[in-house]
Amino acid sequence: MLDKLDLEEIQPSSRKYPGINFNIERKPGDQILMVENLSASNEGEVLFKDLNFTMNQNDKIAIISKNSVALTALFEILNGNRKADSGEFTFGTTITTAYLPNENHSFFDGHKESLIDWLRQYAQTDEEREEVALRGFLGRMLFSGEEALKSAKVLSGGEKVRCMLSRMMFAKANFLMMDEPTNHLDLESITALNQGMEEFAGNMLFTSHDHSLTNSVATRIIEISSNGFMDKMMSYDEYLADTKIAQQQEALYA
Repeated sequence: MLDKLDLEEIQPSSRKYPGINFNIERKPGDQILMVENLSASNEGEVLFKDLNFTMNQNDKIAIISKNSVALTALFEILNGNRKADSGEFTFGTTITTAYLPNENHSFFDGHKESLIDWLRQYAQTDEEREEVALRGFLGRMLFSGEEALKSAKVLSGGEKVRCMLSRMMFAKANFLMMDEPTNHLDLESITALNQGMEEFAGNMLFTSHDHSLTNSVATRIIEISSNGFMDKMMSYDEYLADTKIAQQQEALYA
């Protein structure tokens, strides 16, 4: 079969992978995040209650729930966009955060500037704000040539997520929070994101419907519900395969 192969007939792959690398400016200290008795509700419905956990160094925690509204509420509370019904949370003094929300319309609606100018507002240094540097960065995120001059208001869902990931990368934060980061992304972008999350040297809270990504990235699973929560130091596959956890889940959603 090898002898019959004609190398000239083999077409190069057209698949393109964005370059997603989350570098950190400062290494996290010993105190990362402490959550104490945190509770939230929506129009009288309890979303989660009495949530308690302390984040350890190098933790990458997948937050899961049967209620996606509860997940988004938790991320919005931790990012100061929503108030909890009760409880409190404290980030360590060395912690800097970057957030990828589930909904990103507010970052693009009404913005007529080019992608270069849109991204420039999130650059940290004068060197990063130079057009050559911004074009190079956008090229890595698959916005090459004239694509970098597109108006921010006409982007597709996947393009918006890639822009939001660019915004996160510019932040150089040591604590990332992501609410369904794979939404609207193609397979190549999901693969690049998965690798970037695995290689990230800081702490992370995320939720995702992508099983492979969750299992390869998460070192700890926290499941939240209106009846309480579970907190397990294990991979996602180990969590799903544990029969005792399955029994506890029944009570969690009873």
